[in-house]
Amino acid sequence: MNKYEALKHYFGYTSFRGGQEALIDSVLSGRDVLGIMPTGGGKSICYQIPALLFNGITIVVSPLISLMKDQVMALGQAGVAAAFLNSSLTPDQIGRVYRNLYQGAYKILYIAPERLDSDEFVQLMQQLPISLLAVDEAHCISQWGNDFRPQYLHIADFVETLPSRPTVAAFTATATEQVQRDIMEKLRLRSPFCLVTGFDRPNLNLEVLFPKNKQQALADILHKHPNKSGIIYCSTRNNVERICQWLVEKGFSATRYHAGLDDAERRQNQEDFIYDRKPIMVATNAFGMGIDKSNVNFVVHYNMPMSLEAYYQEAGRAGRDGEPADCILLYSGSDIQTAKTLIEYSKPREELSEEEFLQLRRLDYERLARMIDYCKTTDCLRKTVLSYFGQPHGDHCENCGNCRTVFLKKDITREAQMILSCVKRIHDHLGYSLGASTVALVLKGSNDQRILSLGLDRLSTYGLMKERTRNEIHDLINHLEKQEYLFTDPLHRGILLCDSARQILFEGKTVTMEYKEIPKKESRRQKRQRIEDTVSDKGLYERLRLLRSELANQQRVPAYVIFSNATLADMAVKQPMTVWDLMDVSGVGRIKAEQYGELFLREIRRYVNGN
Repeated sequence: MNKYEALKHYFGYTSFRGGQEALIDSVLSGRDVLGIMPTGGGKSICYQIPALLFNGITIVVSPLISLMKDQVMALGQAGVAAAFLNSSLTPDQIGRVYRNLYQGAYKILYIAPERLDSDEFVQLMQQLPISLLAVDEAHCISQWGNDFRPQYLHIADFVETLPSRPTVAAFTATATEQVQRDIMEKLRLRSPFCLVTGFDRPNLNLEVLFPKNKQQALADILHKHPNKSGIIYCSTRNNVERICQWLVEKGFSATRYHAGLDDAERRQNQEDFIYDRKPIMVATNAFGMGIDKSNVNFVVHYNMPMSLEAYYQEAGRAGRDGEPADCILLYSGSDIQTAKTLIEYSKPREELSEEEFLQLRRLDYERLARMIDYCKTTDCLRKTVLSYFGQPHGDHCENCGNCRTVFLKKDITREAQMILSCVKRIHDHLGYSLGASTVALVLKGSNDQRILSLGLDRLSTYGLMKERTRNEIHDLINHLEKQEYLFTDPLHRGILLCDSARQILFEGKTVTMEYKEIPKKESRRQKRQRIEDTVSDKGLYERLRLLRSELANQQRVPAYVIFSNATLADMAVKQPMTVWDLMDVSGVGRIKAEQYGELFLREIRRYVNGN
């Protein structure tokens, strides 16, 4: 069996996606690889195809239990013998996996990185023929990334303990150039073939909203996605609890996920979401990595994430089936303070020196600044993301909120003079600077106790902008900082004047700021109807969906594991009458054709004969 035969036989596809074949060929030739591919870009195929063609076992290091379960379940449906080892298994279950491994029962084994610390596991691996070690979510090995996991640092040492070094393949969706270098160094990749297929996900509609009432904005979004599966990310556990309870009270079918729940409830809630019993998941960023759920139709960030890496990774969990999906961030000025508080109160990592910890904190603030820039930019949102990851892109994508919006310029010179004067007077009065939040309170004319105790209510700039909201003042301050008239002291977080500020204060320079006016055009998502509407015969499509749902309930597996929405759509268009015709449907391999083919063919024949 060659790579094309394996692709069709097990996965039902006749061609590879961009970048997959080059990475697979390199792995098959025995060369280490580093693949940077967007979420939904098919990273798993890049190690699963070689695993099926190699004689030995493939070990996949994965960070989360959910990914392992999903992947092993999907592989089992495709006829591939696979297993996982993680903390969710009992000692008896682990022993059974060990025995099966020794007897050569599996082609692919998924493990949590903590398993590498087990002497029993390492000794067993030294007795088995390991052809390939794949590292999923490889960015977790970099302490400069947004999701560092110290256990990943043990991978290279584990490889060195094996009698024969296997090929090492690393994959991730989000990695800056610095993190890519870190991955190659810490995994000790040997002359790796590196391929960045790109970070772009054209099917995702990116949008940032500035709602006065976030809950109402969230309700409006959910009403526009009836009966659709989606994730709502919140920055804190309290927000998760509050928003989930509110949604349930409003009649939405929602569940929750955060680290404060016990294992049993987290597992149950995750399964309710995966199996579409509760299509809305409200969660912290503890949820989602490796969730191979293809029909997530929208991702809403109720709070601003702390970095663009985190945002794009979480947003990328939408639209994995390639269909249009919405990624909407609900922004407010208070999100900045929440993020800064999380940075300030983060605990030092044991493996870092004090100097490294301070350097990492500075990097956290830099990443936060780039995240704020994304929220505030009037440029194309997709361009902003791709530029951050070092990928060139056009000026307009026509599929983001900013590209569909007309921005008008407004003269803010008077407001800029007020802000700059206030910053200067605070420093002159106290001898040191204060943060943007306090400056906004002074300009607003707040009676906050700290403002009064410091005597800031006696400044001439006190209350100059009392007709403005605090968020509006924050926006103006951020704009002036972005234009380099203000800067934030990295040590004490106070804001100070740049030399260029005197041009506005004393030399008559004018300042403008762009703001949103009206939608420019309907989105590509609105133009391009959803997958159900692209099917010429919706009646057949719905009957196939119903059949899939019944089979999924019988087998207790998620519906998308049987066939994806895209496969059902192609089936409804082609209306196959024989098993051979069915094999021409995208996503139908031989194993699934044998297992489900006659059931779906019978439904198609009934429908065609009845119409």
